[in-house]
Amino acid sequence: MKFIKIITFLAFLASFTSILCGLILNLDYSKKLIGFGVLGLFFVVFPLFSYYRWKDKDVKDYMLTKENLDKMRENQRNS
Repeated sequence: MKFIKIITFLAFLASFTSILCGLILNLDYSKKLIGFGVLGLFFVVFPLFSYYRWKDKDVKDYMLTKENLDKMRENQRNS
């Protein structure tokens, strides 16, 4: 397993556990646990996951350029 994948998975588990503990346990700081879990998901887990999934891809393949539009039109004509 790759290092970034392990770090992302551990951050996800920590955030998810924080949210669950905030929901299940009746503590004075339960809302803070939920809030930190959500912040962890949005500011740590999601960017790490996005980086891991997109790091070897070329962004130009996903942009609507003239060449890509011509390829899409050609594929529609063929099918």
